[in-house]
Amino acid sequence: MCKKNDKQNILEKEIDLIQSCITRMANNSFLIKGWLVSLIAVGFALLPETFNMRALCIISLLVCLCFWYLDGFFLKMEKLYRWKYEWVISNRLTTEDYSYNLNPYESNMWLPNKNNQSRKVPSILRVMFTKTLLPLYLPIIVTIIFMFVNSYKNWI
Repeated sequence: MCKKNDKQNILEKEIDLIQSCITRMANNSFLIKGWLVSLIAVGFALLPETFNMRALCIISLLVCLCFWYLDGFFLKMEKLYRWKYEWVISNRLTTEDYSYNLNPYESNMWLPNKNNQSRKVPSILRVMFTKTLLPLYLPIIVTIIFMFVNSYKNWI
C-alpha cells in the first residue's frame, strides 16, 4: 500500500501525462486548421489562369473534408482524455486501479455525466458538427461549392 505522499506524487505524474495528451490533441487540431487555411489560400492564390477551376474546387473540397474529419477526430480524443483526467482527479487518491492507463477508450475511467448517466464514446461525425468546428469548415465548403458552381456558369 502506498503512503499518502506517494499517492499524491503518482496523481501528479499521471495527470501530467494525461494533460500532455490533451495538449497534443489540441495542438494537432490547431495545426490542422492552419494547414487547411494555408493550403486552400495558396491553391487559389497561385492558381494559373489556364488551370481547371472545377478540378481545383473538387480537390479543395476533398482536402477540406479530410481535414474536417481529422479535426473532429483530434477533438474527440481530447474529450476522451478530459474525461479520463476528471476520473483520475476524483479517484486516484482512493484507488490504484488503472494506474497510468492512457487508453482514452477505457470507459471504466469516465465519470458519469451531469445527469448521472454513463458516458458513451462520442462519434466523430457528431464532433464535426459542433459549434467549434462547423463555423470554420462550413463557410469554406460553401465558398468552394459556390466557386465550383460559378465556374460552370462561366463555362457555358
